[in-house]
Amino acid sequence: MKNIIIFDLDGVLIDSRNNMISALKLTNKRHNLDIKFSEYERYVGLPFKQILLKVGVKKNFINIKKTYSFYSNKKIKLIKFNKNVLKILKKLNTLFDLAIYTSKDKKRTYKVLGPYKKLFKIILNPEDVKKGKPNIEGLMKIKKFGKYNKENMFYVGDSEFDYLMAKKMKIKYFHVESNYKSNKLKNKTVVIKNFNQLLKVLTKYIAV
Repeated sequence: MKNIIIFDLDGVLIDSRNNMISALKLTNKRHNLDIKFSEYERYVGLPFKQILLKVGVKKNFINIKKTYSFYSNKKIKLIKFNKNVLKILKKLNTLFDLAIYTSKDKKRTYKVLGPYKKLFKIILNPEDVKKGKPNIEGLMKIKKFGKYNKENMFYVGDSEFDYLMAKKMKIKYFHVESNYKSNKLKNKTVVIKNFNQLLKVLTKYIAV
């Protein structure tokens, strides 16, 4: 059975912080909100509606999400791949199956990935599940799709929600340090300080 490495997107493969700041600022203005980015980023990794609930927004979720997605798409060029990510992904692609499970919607995910989406056997977005992170529904879909065993599934994330999801699923989790507040993780796990370490770490823990 081939191993599959499942990646979160924001903070792990891409740096979308400036895009988020810009989109949130314009969304606040459009809907007369006062969501502080310092609060918003504490919950990056959760589905968008859950983030809104966490920061105190209690209604108009659909319209707010549409507005945020519109401005995020408009400023999509602010999103950059993290250093050396593409080079390492191409190498990993020769050794493992690769997948993405992200809370970013499908349209923006595909737009950011561009031609590099071909590197991934599976790309899973909020539109594909009824319950988002940290629920394990998405990971179960990946497991079923590729007929993987849990011992052959590995998740690379950067938030507490990624960690909790992997723990519930009982699969190995690797934690990438990012600059989001949601990145703070007290639990002991394998920490990757930068993407350059990823190939070395994965081949240490996974039989190739």
